[in-house]
Amino acid sequence: MKGPGVLWRSLARGAVQLGACILATVCWSAAVAGEARGDVAGLSREETLRLGERLYRTGILPSGKPVTAFVQGDVAVEGTMFSCVSCHMRSGFGSYEGGVMTTPTTGKYLYQPVYILRQLSPAEKETIPKYFRPQFEAPPKRPAYTDETLAAALRTGVDPSGRAFNYVMPRYSLNDRDMAILIAYLKSLAAEPSPGVTETTVRFATVVTDDVSSAERDALMTTLENYARGRNVMAAAAETRSKRGFLSDWMDAAYRRKLSISRWELKGPPATWRGQLEEYYRKEPVFALLGGISNGDWRPIHDFSEEHHIPCLLPLTDFPVVSETDWYTVYFSKGLYQEGEAAARFLGKTAELAPEKPVVQFYRDTPEGRALAAGFEKTWDDLGRRPPVTRVLREGETISEALDRISEQEKPAVLLLWAGAEAGAALNALAAGAKRPEAVFVSASLMKYDLGTLPDAARDFTYITFPYALSLAKNFMTKPVQRPVRKGAPPVPDQRISSGTWSLWLILNDALMMLGTNFYRDRFLDVVGMIQDKAPPYTDYERLSFGPGQRYAAKGCYVVQLTHGANPGLVKKSEWVIH
Repeated sequence: MKGPGVLWRSLARGAVQLGACILATVCWSAAVAGEARGDVAGLSREETLRLGERLYRTGILPSGKPVTAFVQGDVAVEGTMFSCVSCHMRSGFGSYEGGVMTTPTTGKYLYQPVYILRQLSPAEKETIPKYFRPQFEAPPKRPAYTDETLAAALRTGVDPSGRAFNYVMPRYSLNDRDMAILIAYLKSLAAEPSPGVTETTVRFATVVTDDVSSAERDALMTTLENYARGRNVMAAAAETRSKRGFLSDWMDAAYRRKLSISRWELKGPPATWRGQLEEYYRKEPVFALLGGISNGDWRPIHDFSEEHHIPCLLPLTDFPVVSETDWYTVYFSKGLYQEGEAAARFLGKTAELAPEKPVVQFYRDTPEGRALAAGFEKTWDDLGRRPPVTRVLREGETISEALDRISEQEKPAVLLLWAGAEAGAALNALAAGAKRPEAVFVSASLMKYDLGTLPDAARDFTYITFPYALSLAKNFMTKPVQRPVRKGAPPVPDQRISSGTWSLWLILNDALMMLGTNFYRDRFLDVVGMIQDKAPPYTDYERLSFGPGQRYAAKGCYVVQLTHGANPGLVKKSEWVIH
């Protein structure tokens, strides 16, 4: 067993090595925020912060013109290329990338002096070995900013101590009024704690809708509650260790708060969900939504999160909202829409289609069919291709009858057959016919366990969009046997729930570690964007990859074909297509 001296030296070495990365966390957590007054002459606080936010995030001045920034000393560029958010992140807490540590720009951080670690109270000093105390007692690395010295630093690239910023930091040409607007906005960052957070607890919720079976809902909640229970045991241990002194408190900061996860059940038509969400939130504000599950359109929950600025992390849905601008929901993928995208990109790279050879989309008028068709149409149009011919199955018409009609009328060179199990019989008929298309695309997500039953004669011209890890191919060839659940035992989750909640657990754990004590919603989403990629066996997808501002973690989809025979496998016809 190591003695106390060896232990303290080990802690000291670890603390010094990690000091650069944790410096910002300690400083801004301990700082006392000034008022974000927003008192620029002639502007209300709301208008000041709106203009400051636009300047910070996009590099657009209050006049509507781009700010001028200088890089590499005197090279003038538009500030839209080097907006503050690019490096300092939306929350203002900074980042670490490419060997460059970007410090925070929040008022709490800027308007306090920065020490190597931080100053200690007399009581805290007694908990630190004497040889380690100089790390906490040194003069400030820089003094606190004032409005004047902050303005000078942004214009000249020199901080109040006379130290020049890293060369990657641009210098901005701002007049006094625009500078005052930007500074007022910086003071507002992290000025108020986010809802759902107390000194002891962080409240989360998960949203489940009544179109999901009770077994699935219970499986989701059981997994999340088990995670929270384990995390709270660690929180209790961290609380005990914190009584040993400052260093223990510092190292356990990420575990100090307990987690609470509520179930928000939505019932009835989707048009009523928004009102139910508002009532839940009124009664119990939460920091973020975790997971969640619905068989319907996620848009009502998505819009609720956007309006209230509530992060929603990795819900289980085939119908995410596809947006290039929305911020607060991070999805596993674009769902079925993404399979349509993958088919379009694959065709765009591999097929030379003459104008007289049409691409025909055929689907039932269902949410699934519409999502697949929308993904293909949008991507096909972005590639500059002629719009596909779109046909919807008529009421009362069988799929085989409809395909006979389409084959005769349209004579498709490529057929996108967005259908489920019924596609098998239709493909058999197409294989035997004289006018079969050159290629047919089907969706693995729609075919599900019937994927392996596609007729052998059609496999050479049938392509499958497969948005999962190839290691899951066997899961799609035979329907899993439902084992009876022992009385009183927890429900057995299906593959989607078990792997989805496991992936959520991993990502949430990383995010909470990176948050430390800074429970601010935008910071939560910032750190999610910095999480290391996850790959099988931790996820159903080939890779969950993250990046600043990205809202779809699985960005790929294979295009595959079935091998011949009674026990087919999958053959890759594309790489993991990146969107």
